Amino acid sequence: MIIDLAGKKALVGAASDGIGKAVALQFAELGAEVTIVSRNEDKLKNVLEELNSSNGQKHQYLVTDYMDFEGTKRVYDEYFKENSIDILVNNTNGPKTGNSLQNSTQDFQQAFDLLFQNTVYLTQAVLPEMQKNKFGRIINVASKYVKQPSDHLVLSNTMRIAVVSWMKTLSKMVAEENITVNTVLTGLFDTERMKSLYTGNAETLNISTEDAKKRMLDQTPMKRAGMPEEYGYLAAFLASDLAAYLTGATIPLDGGHSDFI
Repeated sequence: MIIDLAGKKALVGAASDGIGKAVALQFAELGAEVTIVSRNEDKLKNVLEELNSSNGQKHQYLVTDYMDFEGTKRVYDEYFKENSIDILVNNTNGPKTGNSLQNSTQDFQQAFDLLFQNTVYLTQAVLPEMQKNKFGRIINVASKYVKQPSDHLVLSNTMRIAVVSWMKTLSKMVAEENITVNTVLTGLFDTERMKSLYTGNAETLNISTEDAKKRMLDQTPMKRAGMPEEYGYLAAFLASDLAAYLTGATIPLDGGHSDFI
């Protein structure tokens, strides 16, 4: 099985590090032209240099802070005046940790803008061109906690469930136009974000960071965190023609953590 993304244009969010970076690297390796997005311009420049351009691709980057929804809208509005994409990876940094009693209504509003508003706005921005071309791949980075909410990630739990619901509805509306919409339920991956979750859980539970990490990994049958490149492999398949009949799915990538139903 050969995956070929040559001639395709992709936009990958939160791509200066971790999962987003791994996905961008894989897309470029398979021939796609990639636009990477993050708030850290220095890191974006470094990733840009790593992207394979042997297929003549002209990769680029966008600088925006997803916590600033209005600012992010302006960045995307300007970008789409001269650009269109075939593959969208909806990925942002995560909201802060905390349980149901530790977050204010303002925290929930910020999480709504970060995880839901940004995703919906960007998806609606790319759809007209995808519909015109009768091709599109929309991949959403969500969390395994959509199925079983974590006590310490209430902001993420709440907003990601909303995203999954909205995307499932959207997938039915655009399926006939060869546009697929799928969501990956992300487990524990070896990223900076995951390290911050270990630390946050340690503080909440009043235990060491190593003990918090062990507790989380022990919940995974494989007893290890995933590697970012493993995420890139799945994203590449979902972005390709080989996944043309797969849409509306929530796909766990979590080392076997998810229950059967």
